[in-house]
Amino acid sequence: MKAQQFVVIGLGRFGSSLALELMSMGYEVLGIDHQEERVEEMTGRLTHAVMADATDEGIMRSLGVRNFDCGIVAIGDNMERSILAAILLKELGVKQVVGKAISILHGRALSKLGVDRVIFPERDMGIRVAHQLVTPNLLDYIEISKDYKVVELTVPACMDGKSLSELNTRAKYGCSIIALNREDGIIVAPTAHDHVHQGDIMVVIGSNDSIGEFEDEAVNAE
Repeated sequence: MKAQQFVVIGLGRFGSSLALELMSMGYEVLGIDHQEERVEEMTGRLTHAVMADATDEGIMRSLGVRNFDCGIVAIGDNMERSILAAILLKELGVKQVVGKAISILHGRALSKLGVDRVIFPERDMGIRVAHQLVTPNLLDYIEISKDYKVVELTVPACMDGKSLSELNTRAKYGCSIIALNREDGIIVAPTAHDHVHQGDIMVVIGSNDSIGEFEDEAVNAE
């Protein structure tokens, strides 16, 4: 099976880290930037790294961008170039187009252009840090919709040795433990008979309110 191919436009901090992570996951990545030093830094680390104007249709066609499965516009210093690059990717027929937004207005513009997914890296990171600051057991936080999220919580001492049946999170709070990450490995879809131990990591899915109640009880019981 052919490896999925990504083109990343803009090799600044966000674009380069995203491109390198995709490479580490085994995907093919073409990196494009108009700054020579950024391209040189990524040469040999990505499948291909090219210095080019991503708003030039002729150049983008010659690079075969239309054949890529996903195009990520990670330009963070010029809203106009970001929008033009996104339009071009859509017009060339790239299957999925993702855009990094540097402001709410920028995000709205990208959405109206039909960009499949708009990412707000700075805002999203700020939200994660805020939640981690106010919830001591929270390791990570992913919002899957306005009302639902997935969180990673460290098992507190008060829950040590309890089975999922005893915790009974679905009945008590309306949220579910969908995985357990512990020293001896990860348990996906644990059963009611699995036990948690202090320091294990619980992956929990549920509504914002239900997870909030579960977090509050864990903190208050400490």
